[in-house]
Amino acid sequence: MIKRLLLRLSIACIALCALIDAKAQSINWAKDGNSYYQIVGGEIVSITLPKNDRKTVISRGLLTPAGKDDAIAVKSFQLSDDGTKALIYTNSKKVWRYETRGDYWLADLASNKITQIGRDRPASSLMFAKLSPDGNKVAYVSKHNLYVENIDGTAAKALTTDGTERMINGTFDWVYEEEFDCRDGFRWSPDGKSIAYWQIDATKIKNFLMINNTDSIYPYTIPVEYPKVGENPSACKVGVVDIATAKTNWLAVPGDNIQHYIPRMQWVPNSNDIILQQLNREQNESKVFICNAGTGSAKAVYTEKAKAWIDAQDEWKWLNDNKEFTIVSDKDGWNHLYRISLDGKKETLVTKGSYDVIDVKLIDVKNNMVYFLASPTNATQKYLFKTKLDGKGKLEQVTPSVLPGTHNYDISPNAAFARHSYNSSLVMAITEWMNFTTGNPFTMDGSITTQLAKQALTKNKVEFFKVTTEDGIEMDGWMKKPDNFNPDKKYPVVFYVYGEPASATASDTYGAGRNFLYTDMAKDGYIYISMDNRGAPVPKGSAWRKSIYKNIGVINIRDQAMAAKKLLATYAYMDKDRVAVWGWSGGGSSTLNLMFQYPEIYKTGIAIAAVGNQLTYDNIYQERYMGTPFPSKEAYIKGSPITYAKNLKGNLLYIHGTGDDNVHYQNAEMLINELIKNGKVFQLMSYPNRTHSISEGEGTGKHLSLTYTKFLKENCPPGAR
Repeated sequence: MIKRLLLRLSIACIALCALIDAKAQSINWAKDGNSYYQIVGGEIVSITLPKNDRKTVISRGLLTPAGKDDAIAVKSFQLSDDGTKALIYTNSKKVWRYETRGDYWLADLASNKITQIGRDRPASSLMFAKLSPDGNKVAYVSKHNLYVENIDGTAAKALTTDGTERMINGTFDWVYEEEFDCRDGFRWSPDGKSIAYWQIDATKIKNFLMINNTDSIYPYTIPVEYPKVGENPSACKVGVVDIATAKTNWLAVPGDNIQHYIPRMQWVPNSNDIILQQLNREQNESKVFICNAGTGSAKAVYTEKAKAWIDAQDEWKWLNDNKEFTIVSDKDGWNHLYRISLDGKKETLVTKGSYDVIDVKLIDVKNNMVYFLASPTNATQKYLFKTKLDGKGKLEQVTPSVLPGTHNYDISPNAAFARHSYNSSLVMAITEWMNFTTGNPFTMDGSITTQLAKQALTKNKVEFFKVTTEDGIEMDGWMKKPDNFNPDKKYPVVFYVYGEPASATASDTYGAGRNFLYTDMAKDGYIYISMDNRGAPVPKGSAWRKSIYKNIGVINIRDQAMAAKKLLATYAYMDKDRVAVWGWSGGGSSTLNLMFQYPEIYKTGIAIAAVGNQLTYDNIYQERYMGTPFPSKEAYIKGSPITYAKNLKGNLLYIHGTGDDNVHYQNAEMLINELIKNGKVFQLMSYPNRTHSISEGEGTGKHLSLTYTKFLKENCPPGAR
């Protein structure tokens, strides 16, 4: 749950930390857990642990289609359960954030043949192709319809025919993908006779029109189906289509299918039942239904209500011969793992105590154990813990305490091996393979011992601190001081902010103290600081995280400002006349609010891709954290930077891509108008057709860095005084 909030990779300013954290993920484990598969030199190999014995499973020869000189480039792959077939994904293209459409080929290891799947469909149009449980058929989505065919490419059959640009079968619209992390929208039944799939009806969603002024003499618009705050979501329902007849039976899930979301769905193992989660429009009521695929009947077996929001569930895990499933909930004040009986009559708390489960890494049914990331005593770090799956065990730390920082693990299905990833503010991301039973490493991509030795030689280390504001709020933060720091002198201070529930910035990771837009702030004489306010998705309990409900732009801004005020009053070496703040996306919004609401503190600000008006953002994200704007929009107005633009006193640089499909350039223009109306002089840098990451186009990254650095140096001069 918390993990999911940290995966908004479109926020470029946290990309470094996100990539480090993702380094220990995505192992393609073999079913037995004693080996894994990997793409090496364009071939697919099997690596057996612990000796790392390598065996080529699919050679370049097999990957070379008849009549072709070159092997296909493997983007990803999946093997059948018996290991005799592989579905190869290639020629991938972006949909929105990710390359989720492309071409698929079926490699038959027994016959040594490779066959293109969906060869009659347009190039790079297939999505989420999956082998049937018996390995004899492949299903996929193309142009918003669901198809199935034999593994030899014959007997292709459309299972849905009503798919259009806005009637979406088997995948999702823009906002479901962006805010619920939904992309793959269909699931084979355990018996392989049917497929359950989502249908998203976005036909009534209004287009947001982005304009391209540069790629032709006459400009043209780019429509994006984008439901803004207050607008109805797409209608959503789940159907079960029979492979033989192509007839769909729709699940009779109670409730209006426009005013409810279905963010999660999967089959109950070895059954004809489907489990799904339904959230109401406000996202503060969650119901788990067990649905019969044949009759369509739906029975609510678990209901949870909250004053703030409830997150979409991670994948349900099944226990006790599929008679129980797991959920993660913070309903008792902490994020904990529960096991729920299939009839909903029994509930068992598995993880107990005043700590948050950050991410469940493995449920080891055989040994009655669950492994998960947590950090009960330091919210800036992550460690692996374990406890008994029956809820009768104590909390045990697995990660050695001699390695402070951020850890991640990818554990084999049989709990025999694991890839362990570690990084901290001082240690670059490093991985090691472990015998998970003994806890001993047997191979390394680098030496943790060597890295730890380097720590002792680091002169200017990132300092982690806690600061308590005048409101009694204790916040975690890090500080990187200038090289050759002299406490008797005064230095400019630059604050890096995010501030919203989608991300934390004060983590003990290798990104701490580093600014990817400014080469070396410490060398030039800046103090660089970041802190996590209330609402940040850190393991401090639900009261901390959800106190920001209906208060984005207010409580987080006050926390940041009061913490900055306290630091400036405490440390004489911080120059109150040279205080800057910057952020991206939600951090850009926070930057604007800090500049406008607390101009006496912040003299310079750089806001990138900011939401200037909360009423312009998408409904799923903004309504989740701010409540629906019915009957009043007061909270939205109170939290929006545009409301306070008239208070600008300092130096502001506003940066935005005109092709941003996430935070629309409309925000920039609305803010510009308000600043002009109030006679506020500022600087603007627009990047034509660039998206939310402002990364497209030759020279863009370098130009953004130069623009950022020049403005900061001119308006918040570096160096000691």
